Amino acid sequence: MRWLPLILWGPGWWTLATPTIGAQSVDSLLVAGRHHVTAIAPAAALEAFNAILAIDSTHFEANWRASLALVDLGKGVPDQVRDARRDSLYALAERRARRAIATDSTRADGYFALANAVGKAVLTRGKREQMDRAGEVRTIALAALARDPTQDGAHHILGRWHLEIMRLPGIFRFMARRVLGQDLMGEASWEEGIRHLEAAVASRPDWIYHRLDLALAYADRGRFAEARAQTTILDTLPLGDVLDTLYRRQARDVAATLRDR
Repeated sequence: MRWLPLILWGPGWWTLATPTIGAQSVDSLLVAGRHHVTAIAPAAALEAFNAILAIDSTHFEANWRASLALVDLGKGVPDQVRDARRDSLYALAERRARRAIATDSTRADGYFALANAVGKAVLTRGKREQMDRAGEVRTIALAALARDPTQDGAHHILGRWHLEIMRLPGIFRFMARRVLGQDLMGEASWEEGIRHLEAAVASRPDWIYHRLDLALAYADRGRFAEARAQTTILDTLPLGDVLDTLYRRQARDVAATLRDR
């Protein structure tokens, strides 16, 4: 991860080592930050958004985009690996998203960024803590969709919420019923998980991660032809996320297991 050395690991380590930016306007910094997002350069994007926040700490777009960039920086460390620096990135991402919502609670982007940050942080925890916060992640993602029913990231998060509950072993599903409550557990279903992932693909058809998780969901339900179709399409899509190279490899592995099914 070549971008990690850009981060100061001393006191206030989450602040990027920012070179002199000069008298750049907020608008020009936004343009630069969006460009770096498109170029899959989260450290450079975060630098631009942090520069805006140094001027205006309540800037809505800079906060939610900074939250996404912080999560992207943390995603290089696998969820199952203990890593305090990654965890701190996710914690800061949550704070940036909450600040965006405090600035403007009428728009979906802040809620998606918050669901993204909390959801990624939860995946690094044990099964019990994942269940403890599952309802929270669901509520935040639903708040995003209430503001924008086409928000693809929120659909993906909700799809994963349904599917991960359905994939739990029996003992964990029993524990989840006790933690989440029977009513909330009763709302989880394979069908709703797939519906949300299909909605995510419909809203953003060129996003590799949406199609990979949809392929896995189809495979779980024995819909092998549809799963193979997703992996075939996926390999033709442009890279857009820091983990897309990994997702492509995973899709090829899925396709290999489905070749004769």
